[in-house]
Amino acid sequence: MDRRKFLQMGAAGVAMSAVSKVALAAIPEPVMMDNADTQPLLTPSTGRPYHPVTTLNGWSLPWRMRNNVKEFHLVAEPVKRTIAPGMIANLWGYNGQSPGPTIEVVEGDNVRIYVTNKLPEHTSVHWHGQRLPNGMDGVSGLTQPSIKPGQTYVYEFVARRAGTFMYHPHADEMTQMAMGMMGSWVTHPKNPKFMVVDRDYVFLLNAYDIKPGSYLPKTNTMLEFNLWTFNSCVFPGISPIVAKQGEKLRVRVGNLTMTNHPIHLHGHEFEVTCTDGGWIPKTARWPEVTADIAVGQMRAIEFFADELGDWALHCHKSHHTMNAMGHDLPNMIGISQKGIADTFSALVPGYMAMGKTGMSEMSDMAEMMDMPLPENTLPMMMGKGQFGPIEMGGMFTTLKVRKNLAKGDFKDPGDYKHPKDSVAKKVSSDLPPVNNAKNNLLDKGMEITIRKPKGQMAH
Repeated sequence: MDRRKFLQMGAAGVAMSAVSKVALAAIPEPVMMDNADTQPLLTPSTGRPYHPVTTLNGWSLPWRMRNNVKEFHLVAEPVKRTIAPGMIANLWGYNGQSPGPTIEVVEGDNVRIYVTNKLPEHTSVHWHGQRLPNGMDGVSGLTQPSIKPGQTYVYEFVARRAGTFMYHPHADEMTQMAMGMMGSWVTHPKNPKFMVVDRDYVFLLNAYDIKPGSYLPKTNTMLEFNLWTFNSCVFPGISPIVAKQGEKLRVRVGNLTMTNHPIHLHGHEFEVTCTDGGWIPKTARWPEVTADIAVGQMRAIEFFADELGDWALHCHKSHHTMNAMGHDLPNMIGISQKGIADTFSALVPGYMAMGKTGMSEMSDMAEMMDMPLPENTLPMMMGKGQFGPIEMGGMFTTLKVRKNLAKGDFKDPGDYKHPKDSVAKKVSSDLPPVNNAKNNLLDKGMEITIRKPKGQMAH
């Protein structure tokens, strides 16, 4: 479609109610993105100044100023998203990516957002957490007509309070959000000196159920997802959070999955300083190393990155740091499977047994044998560090703190170079070997009976 036809199609579908005549002028051209890497900061060249955010594995949407109004253009459309190297998902998103671009404005800005629908069904956009006129709230059928395929609607309101917000559909919500339609919104304080940090990150928690070999999410899944993501990426496809030693960081996290996520940071303490309801007074904060983020919530944490190293940042639900897998595998720890895996693999393509000694056995096999996988899926645990397999996936990334980083440098600095004698290491020992008699009996299928002393309660 050429630009002339696109503009004609968009102008024909603009919502007429509660919209100024200025909004009916030519629609700004949409800016698109086809790269899943973390993009450089969008430094404001028009409008009031602010300290921009870095969207993890994402970007911020450019705008144009017109008659003192910030104008954005979102395009709801099917997209291809690189979940991690080796896996692509066919999702729905905005402007070429899922999640869509972050929208950054300043408290008090007059904002106008054009939304063009290039999906096969109707949609709308809800501006999650915002104070705005009821007719701009984006609940199709309740506050507005739905945006039909091929139409462009316009939303217009004042960004009344600073904070971290989200946007997502309120039309066929279960399908569209399960397909990846969401994005972050940051309203910066009108006072650029308020709550200043050196680096400001934002990302969303979302989840997908994509069967190995498939490219489309199963949209009717309630809880049994197999890909738990930061901004529609899993480790090691998630970019690291980088910082210069001593810098103050803010990390804003929004949850649009169907369960809560305890986000845990290694090596540092932080405070929750902001919710989607507003800034938390200093007297009401307390130190944490884990923040539980419920469904539909935004949380901003702040801390000084004063400990050098590569520190883990992840969801503390252990199955949320694993990639595509089945949930009904039996526990095979302690049971020899010699010959079974080969037999089943011949009958069931893509069969993978749980290891005799645990899941990490699969990482070892994959590295030594280049274990084949079904098309378009990922190993359950992947990612390599300087000391071997990291055995993580899903909602996991790293905080990389370094002594010398330029202010605008967000590139991965590589592995941390540990000072001499500061890495945990193997020691020589004269301890007797572990008694494996019990495990040997289990291997032979023998039953072990443990007698409880009489007169005591069994636990």
